[in-house]
Amino acid sequence: MNPQSRLRRRLGRIEETAFLFLMRLALISVVMILGWILATLLIKGMPVLSWELISQPPQGGYYLGGKGGILNAILGSLYLAAGGTLLALIAGLPVVFYLTTYLHQKTRRAALIRLALDVLWGIPSIVYGVFGFLIMLSLGLRTSLLAGIITLAFLELPILIRGMDEFIRTTPEELVQSSLAVGATPLETTLKVISRQTLPGLITAVLLAFGRGIGDAASVLFTAGYTDHLPTSLFEPAASLPLAVFFQLGTPFPAVQQRAYASALVLTIIILVLSFISRWLISRFNKYLVR
Repeated sequence: MNPQSRLRRRLGRIEETAFLFLMRLALISVVMILGWILATLLIKGMPVLSWELISQPPQGGYYLGGKGGILNAILGSLYLAAGGTLLALIAGLPVVFYLTTYLHQKTRRAALIRLALDVLWGIPSIVYGVFGFLIMLSLGLRTSLLAGIITLAFLELPILIRGMDEFIRTTPEELVQSSLAVGATPLETTLKVISRQTLPGLITAVLLAFGRGIGDAASVLFTAGYTDHLPTSLFEPAASLPLAVFFQLGTPFPAVQQRAYASALVLTIIILVLSFISRWLISRFNKYLVR
């Protein structure tokens, strides 16, 4: 081996070692940050987390340290996220099917649609809140559960479409061609072959959008409003856990501030449960997929 080859080989090993060190450092940093966040929530939120806190709405003097809980925010967040995800799913599935069925993967039109969705994904949620507020005014709505659901649907739509699109694009081309070869139409292939093949990924995309919706505060600040009452109508204001954390931390009373950490802990637990459900569904359905 000549000296130049030895030098290139040695430089390659040094480069590989440096990048391996940086990757490990990044992994350790992410794990430490996550552990720090969870430890903070557990230390400050667990002492005040009780059945009363999660099973009762706020009572008189709650923000001054009185009794009550955050049931209104828990139910409001679930209603908002579930409604927004359902609406985004209804509006997004036709777009996903159009991209995967009637447009080729590498056409210019498909690339422009995906670029537009990526841009929409990156828009700050407060912009969606302002946009939802304008829609709310044009429809003659007040701050309400319905206005919050519509706004969250716009927020989740690009996440849902792009997530499903990426999973569908992993479908083996041979499987699609085999379906078309036996006489299935492109739409039948999408509904009966591709959808079943990518079912775990589609469910993951839905749960990802749901998790984004339930944890967002800025988009529902102007549209869903906030109330201490349980949501009973689509046309009434609805509370949410992110706003509950915001309002509780804004009070000067330590007891109420501790409840904010408990509220954040409840929200984190919901997100973790969604992640575990997503992992479980993927492991359950992956054995039926064609490799």
